[in-house]
Amino acid sequence: MLIQKIINNNIVSSYDEKGREVVVMGRGIGFMKKPDQEIDHEKIEKIFIMDNQSEADQLKKLFTDMPLEHIQASNEIIQYADKILNKELNKTIILTLTDHISFAIERFRQGQIFYNALLWEIKRFYQKEFAVGVRALEIIFEKTGVKLPEEEAASIAMHVLNAELNTDMSYAMDMTKMIQGILSIVRYSYKININEDSLYYERFVTHLKFFAQRNLLGMKEPDKDEDLYDMVKKQYATAYKCAEKVKSFMEKEYDIMVPEDEMMYLTIHIKRITTP
Repeated sequence: MLIQKIINNNIVSSYDEKGREVVVMGRGIGFMKKPDQEIDHEKIEKIFIMDNQSEADQLKKLFTDMPLEHIQASNEIIQYADKILNKELNKTIILTLTDHISFAIERFRQGQIFYNALLWEIKRFYQKEFAVGVRALEIIFEKTGVKLPEEEAASIAMHVLNAELNTDMSYAMDMTKMIQGILSIVRYSYKININEDSLYYERFVTHLKFFAQRNLLGMKEPDKDEDLYDMVKKQYATAYKCAEKVKSFMEKEYDIMVPEDEMMYLTIHIKRITTP
Protein backbone atom coordinates (compact mmCIF):
# COMPACT_ATOMS: atom_id res chain seq x y z
CA MET A 1 0.00 0.00 0.00
CA LEU A 2 1.49 3.32 -1.12
CA ILE A 3 1.17 6.70 0.58
CA GLN A 4 -1.09 8.97 -1.44
CA LYS A 5 -0.99 11.96 0.92
CA ILE A 6 0.58 12.68 4.30
CA ILE A 7 -2.02 14.15 6.66
CA ASN A 8 0.36 14.41 9.61
CA ASN A 9 3.02 12.28 11.31
CA ASN A 10 0.42 9.72 12.39
CA ILE A 11 -2.13 9.79 9.55
CA VAL A 12 -1.74 9.17 5.82
CA SER A 13 -4.14 8.46 2.98
CA SER A 14 -3.81 5.68 0.45
CA TYR A 15 -5.87 3.49 -1.91
CA ASP A 16 -6.97 -0.06 -1.25
CA GLU A 17 -7.14 -2.94 -3.72
CA LYS A 18 -10.58 -1.76 -4.88
CA GLY A 19 -9.30 1.70 -5.72
CA ARG A 20 -11.04 3.37 -2.77
CA GLU A 21 -9.28 6.11 -0.87
CA VAL A 22 -8.59 5.04 2.71
CA VAL A 23 -7.20 6.86 5.74
CA VAL A 24 -4.48 4.98 7.60
CA MET A 25 -3.62 5.62 11.27
CA GLY A 26 -0.46 4.61 13.12
CA ARG A 27 2.05 6.32 15.38
CA GLY A 28 4.82 7.80 13.23
CA ILE A 29 3.38 6.28 10.06
CA GLY A 30 3.82 9.53 8.12
CA PHE A 31 7.01 10.75 9.81
CA MET A 32 9.83 11.49 7.36
CA LYS A 33 7.76 9.92 4.56
CA LYS A 34 6.82 11.13 1.09
CA PRO A 35 3.94 10.34 -1.30
CA ASP A 36 4.34 7.12 -3.31
CA GLN A 37 6.47 5.51 -0.63
CA GLU A 38 5.38 2.17 0.82
CA ILE A 39 3.43 2.31 4.09
CA ASP A 40 5.13 0.55 6.99
CA HIS A 41 2.56 -2.18 7.68
CA GLU A 42 3.92 -2.83 11.16
CA LYS A 43 2.87 0.69 12.16
CA ILE A 44 -0.72 0.41 10.91
CA GLU A 45 -3.21 0.60 13.79
CA LYS A 46 -6.39 1.24 11.82
CA ILE A 47 -7.54 1.67 8.24
CA PHE A 48 -10.64 3.84 7.89
CA ILE A 49 -12.79 3.13 4.84
CA MET A 50 -15.61 5.62 4.35
CA ASP A 51 -18.66 5.19 2.13
CA ASN A 52 -17.90 8.05 -0.25
CA GLN A 53 -15.25 10.60 -1.18
CA SER A 54 -16.98 13.41 0.68
CA GLU A 55 -16.75 11.51 3.97
CA ALA A 56 -13.13 10.57 3.27
CA ASP A 57 -12.32 14.26 2.69
CA GLN A 58 -14.06 15.21 5.94
CA LEU A 59 -12.06 12.59 7.81
CA LYS A 60 -8.74 13.82 6.40
CA LYS A 61 -9.62 17.39 7.29
CA LEU A 62 -10.66 16.44 10.84
CA PHE A 63 -7.54 14.37 11.46
CA THR A 64 -5.12 17.03 10.17
CA ASP A 65 -4.50 18.69 13.55
CA MET A 66 -6.12 16.09 15.77
CA PRO A 67 -3.99 14.54 18.56
CA LEU A 68 -3.43 10.85 17.86
CA GLU A 69 -4.65 9.93 21.35
CA HIS A 70 -8.08 11.44 20.62
CA ILE A 71 -8.44 9.39 17.44
CA GLN A 72 -7.22 6.24 19.16
CA ALA A 73 -9.71 6.74 21.99
CA SER A 74 -12.58 7.26 19.57
CA ASN A 75 -11.62 4.18 17.56
CA GLU A 76 -11.39 2.00 20.69
CA ILE A 77 -14.78 3.27 21.91
CA ILE A 78 -16.39 2.41 18.57
CA GLN A 79 -14.88 -1.08 18.64
CA TYR A 80 -16.22 -1.56 22.16
CA ALA A 81 -19.68 -0.32 21.11
CA ASP A 82 -19.74 -2.74 18.16
CA LYS A 83 -19.00 -5.60 20.54
CA ILE A 84 -21.47 -4.64 23.27
CA LEU A 85 -24.36 -3.67 20.99
CA ASN A 86 -23.67 -6.36 18.40
CA LYS A 87 -24.59 -3.88 15.68
CA GLU A 88 -22.74 -2.28 12.81
CA LEU A 89 -22.61 1.44 13.50
CA ASN A 90 -22.71 4.09 10.80
CA LYS A 91 -19.13 4.74 9.68
CA THR A 92 -19.50 8.49 10.13
CA ILE A 93 -19.42 8.01 13.91
CA ILE A 94 -15.63 8.21 13.68
CA LEU A 95 -16.12 11.81 12.48
CA THR A 96 -18.73 12.92 14.99
CA LEU A 97 -17.36 11.07 18.00
CA THR A 98 -13.72 12.07 17.50
CA ASP A 99 -14.71 15.71 17.04
CA HIS A 100 -16.91 15.56 20.15
CA ILE A 101 -14.23 13.94 22.30
CA SER A 102 -11.58 16.44 21.25
CA PHE A 103 -13.90 19.38 21.96
CA ALA A 104 -14.96 17.89 25.31
CA ILE A 105 -11.33 17.52 26.38
CA GLU A 106 -10.61 21.10 25.31
CA ARG A 107 -13.58 22.42 27.31
CA PHE A 108 -12.57 20.37 30.35
CA ARG A 109 -9.03 21.75 30.28
CA GLN A 110 -10.47 25.27 30.09
CA GLY A 111 -12.55 24.62 33.19
CA GLN A 112 -15.91 24.84 31.42
CA ILE A 113 -18.89 23.27 33.19
CA PHE A 114 -20.56 20.21 31.68
CA TYR A 115 -24.34 19.87 31.73
CA ASN A 116 -26.61 17.35 30.05
CA ALA A 117 -30.30 17.92 30.78
CA LEU A 118 -31.17 14.39 29.64
CA LEU A 119 -28.56 12.54 31.71
CA TRP A 120 -31.01 10.54 33.82
CA GLU A 121 -33.33 9.79 30.91
CA ILE A 122 -30.43 8.49 28.82
CA LYS A 123 -29.27 6.30 31.72
CA ARG A 124 -32.76 4.80 32.04
CA PHE A 125 -33.85 4.49 28.41
CA TYR A 126 -30.57 3.53 26.72
CA GLN A 127 -28.75 1.42 29.28
CA LYS A 128 -26.46 -0.39 26.82
CA GLU A 129 -25.49 2.82 25.04
CA PHE A 130 -24.87 4.52 28.39
CA ALA A 131 -22.68 1.59 29.45
CA VAL A 132 -20.62 2.27 26.31
CA GLY A 133 -20.41 5.91 27.39
CA VAL A 134 -19.15 4.93 30.84
CA ARG A 135 -16.47 2.70 29.33
CA ALA A 136 -15.64 5.52 26.92
CA LEU A 137 -14.73 7.80 29.84
CA GLU A 138 -12.31 5.13 31.07
CA ILE A 139 -10.76 4.80 27.61
CA ILE A 140 -10.39 8.58 27.29
CA PHE A 141 -8.68 8.70 30.69
CA GLU A 142 -6.34 5.85 29.72
CA LYS A 143 -5.38 7.59 26.47
CA THR A 144 -5.24 11.23 27.55
CA GLY A 145 -5.16 11.39 31.35
CA VAL A 146 -8.35 13.49 31.28
CA LYS A 147 -11.19 12.29 33.54
CA LEU A 148 -14.41 13.62 32.01
CA PRO A 149 -17.62 13.81 34.12
CA GLU A 150 -20.59 11.44 33.91
CA GLU A 151 -22.53 13.89 31.74
CA GLU A 152 -20.11 13.11 28.93
CA ALA A 153 -21.00 9.42 29.15
CA ALA A 154 -24.57 10.43 28.28
CA SER A 155 -23.43 12.61 25.39
CA ILE A 156 -21.28 9.81 23.98
CA ALA A 157 -24.25 7.43 24.38
CA MET A 158 -26.26 9.77 22.13
CA HIS A 159 -23.57 9.66 19.46
CA VAL A 160 -23.65 5.87 19.63
CA LEU A 161 -27.45 5.86 19.38
CA ASN A 162 -27.30 8.13 16.33
CA ALA A 163 -24.86 5.74 14.67
CA GLU A 164 -27.15 2.79 15.48
CA LEU A 165 -30.20 4.45 13.95
CA ASN A 166 -28.34 6.28 11.17
CA THR A 167 -29.79 9.62 12.26
CA ASP A 168 -28.51 12.94 13.56
CA MET A 169 -28.30 14.28 17.12
CA SER A 170 -31.56 16.24 16.93
CA TYR A 171 -33.46 13.03 16.22
CA ALA A 172 -31.94 11.25 19.23
CA MET A 173 -32.79 14.22 21.44
CA ASP A 174 -36.39 14.32 20.19
CA MET A 175 -36.71 10.58 20.69
CA THR A 176 -35.49 10.82 24.29
CA LYS A 177 -37.72 13.80 25.11
CA MET A 178 -40.71 12.04 23.54
CA ILE A 179 -40.25 8.95 25.73
CA GLN A 180 -39.73 11.16 28.78
CA GLY A 181 -42.90 13.11 27.99
CA ILE A 182 -45.06 10.01 27.52
CA LEU A 183 -43.89 8.46 30.80
CA SER A 184 -44.61 11.74 32.59
CA ILE A 185 -48.15 11.75 31.20
CA VAL A 186 -48.73 8.25 32.56
CA ARG A 187 -47.35 9.18 35.99
CA TYR A 188 -49.46 12.33 36.29
CA SER A 189 -52.60 10.70 34.92
CA TYR A 190 -52.50 7.89 37.46
CA LYS A 191 -50.72 9.89 40.18
CA ILE A 192 -48.33 7.02 40.77
CA ASN A 193 -44.62 6.26 40.82
CA ILE A 194 -43.96 3.67 38.13
CA ASN A 195 -41.83 0.72 39.20
CA GLU A 196 -38.85 1.14 36.88
CA ASP A 197 -37.46 -2.24 37.89
CA SER A 198 -40.47 -4.17 36.61
CA LEU A 199 -40.50 -6.23 33.45
CA TYR A 200 -43.58 -4.35 32.22
CA TYR A 201 -41.75 -1.02 32.53
CA GLU A 202 -38.80 -2.38 30.55
CA ARG A 203 -41.16 -3.65 27.85
CA PHE A 204 -43.02 -0.32 27.75
CA VAL A 205 -39.81 1.67 27.30
CA THR A 206 -38.74 -0.74 24.54
CA HIS A 207 -42.11 -0.23 22.87
CA LEU A 208 -41.78 3.55 23.18
CA LYS A 209 -38.38 3.45 21.48
CA PHE A 210 -39.89 1.74 18.44
CA PHE A 211 -42.97 3.97 18.72
CA ALA A 212 -40.73 7.05 18.57
CA GLN A 213 -38.72 5.65 15.66
CA ARG A 214 -41.82 4.80 13.64
CA ASN A 215 -43.38 8.21 14.16
CA LEU A 216 -40.29 10.41 13.87
CA LEU A 217 -38.97 8.58 10.81
CA GLY A 218 -42.36 7.97 9.18
CA MET A 219 -41.92 4.20 9.16
CA LYS A 220 -44.67 1.70 8.31
CA GLU A 221 -47.35 1.46 10.97
CA PRO A 222 -48.12 -1.90 12.62
CA ASP A 223 -51.08 -3.85 11.22
CA LYS A 224 -54.42 -3.07 12.81
CA ASP A 225 -56.72 -5.67 14.40
CA GLU A 226 -60.15 -3.99 14.50
CA ASP A 227 -61.73 -6.48 16.91
CA LEU A 228 -58.80 -6.33 19.33
CA TYR A 229 -58.76 -2.53 19.15
CA ASP A 230 -62.46 -2.31 20.10
CA MET A 231 -62.00 -4.78 22.94
CA VAL A 232 -58.96 -2.97 24.36
CA LYS A 233 -60.68 0.41 24.13
CA LYS A 234 -63.72 -0.92 26.02
CA GLN A 235 -62.07 -3.08 28.66
CA TYR A 236 -59.18 -0.72 29.43
CA ALA A 237 -61.12 2.55 29.33
CA THR A 238 -58.95 4.35 31.91
CA ALA A 239 -55.72 3.34 30.17
CA TYR A 240 -57.22 4.37 26.83
CA LYS A 241 -58.02 7.85 28.19
CA CYS A 242 -54.37 8.11 29.22
CA ALA A 243 -53.35 7.03 25.71
CA GLU A 244 -55.55 9.83 24.35
CA LYS A 245 -53.51 12.30 26.41
CA VAL A 246 -50.38 10.85 24.79
CA LYS A 247 -52.04 11.32 21.41
CA SER A 248 -52.74 15.00 22.18
CA PHE A 249 -49.15 15.44 23.35
CA MET A 250 -47.81 13.99 20.09
CA GLU A 251 -50.02 16.22 17.98
CA LYS A 252 -49.18 19.36 19.94
CA GLU A 253 -45.44 18.87 20.42
CA TYR A 254 -44.45 16.97 17.26
CA ASP A 255 -47.35 17.48 14.85
CA ILE A 256 -47.71 13.70 14.64
CA MET A 257 -51.08 11.97 14.34
CA VAL A 258 -51.19 8.74 16.36
CA PRO A 259 -53.26 6.10 14.50
CA GLU A 260 -55.68 3.69 16.18
CA ASP A 261 -53.31 0.71 16.02
CA GLU A 262 -50.67 2.66 17.93
CA MET A 263 -53.33 3.73 20.42
CA MET A 264 -54.21 0.10 21.02
CA TYR A 265 -50.64 -0.94 21.84
CA LEU A 266 -50.08 2.14 24.00
CA THR A 267 -53.23 1.32 25.95
CA ILE A 268 -52.15 -2.26 26.59
CA HIS A 269 -48.71 -1.20 27.85
CA ILE A 270 -50.18 1.58 30.02
CA LYS A 271 -52.62 -0.89 31.57
CA ARG A 272 -49.80 -3.30 32.37
CA ILE A 273 -47.45 -0.81 34.06
CA THR A 274 -50.25 0.82 36.10
CA THR A 275 -51.79 -2.40 37.42
CA PRO A 276 -50.50 -3.24 40.93
